[in-house]
Formats: sequence, C-alpha cells, structure tokens
Amino acid sequence: MSETGLILRTTQQIVNHFGLVDAAHPHFADPQGRLDIPGAVFRAVTGKTPNAFLNDPTYARILIETNAPVMDALRWISHILPTESPDSGTGEDIIEHLAGWLASPDPHLGHRRPNTSDVIGLLERAARAADTTGTIPAQRAA
Repeated sequence: MSETGLILRTTQQIVNHFGLVDAAHPHFADPQGRLDIPGAVFRAVTGKTPNAFLNDPTYARILIETNAPVMDALRWISHILPTESPDSGTGEDIIEHLAGWLASPDPHLGHRRPNTSDVIGLLERAARAADTTGTIPAQRAA
C-alpha cells in the first residue's frame, strides 16, 4: 500500500465518522466536526483540525496547500473525479475542483449532488489508483 493510498483510506474513515460539511458551507469544517474533502485529508495526514478550518478559509488553504502529502492525495482525488481536472494543478484549482463537484448535480450520479457514500467511494477509487500507479496519469478529457 502506498503512503497516498493509506492517507486516502484514513480519509475514508474520517469522512465516515465525522461526516461531510454541506457543499454550500464556506469553511473546511463546521462546529459539529464535519469536514469537506480537503479538510478530511488534512486531518488524515496531521491528526488535527485547526481552528482556521472553522473560521479562516484563507489561512486554512495555506495550511492545506503547503502540506505535500495532503496535496498529493488531493491531486489523486481530483484526477479520479468524473469531471475535467484543472489545467494548472495548483492547490487552489484542485480545491475548487473538489468543491465544485460536491456542490453540483453529477450526471454520473443520476443528476444529484454527491453524498457521503459517494465521497467514500471516490476516496477508495483514488486510493486504489495511487496504490497501482506510481504517478498521476496525464490530463484526460471528461
């Protein structure tokens, strides 16, 4: 099992235990402990949910974007999504890609927004891909 695969499987457990914030929520976490995907990955890597995740999205993004294992895991998740990956591959674009997927009805899901089970399945697919492939494959069209 790769390090990224382990991170993504730990993220599955965190999402299953704490739940997902609503897609319209402006922060990476809420007071009830629910997290968005980047917030859950950060917690999987560090074991922590910083206060910035509740009230300072700018600083929270900096924490996420400067943590290499977190960003590696987020890149895998972004690549596995059935929507087109961002061109730049920067942290901001990847975070927006994930947020956009959560907030929009997905035709692959019967035109409904993804739920916790969908996210857990996405994380498992990303973990399997990270375990079997050394690097993220080249950009693909949606």
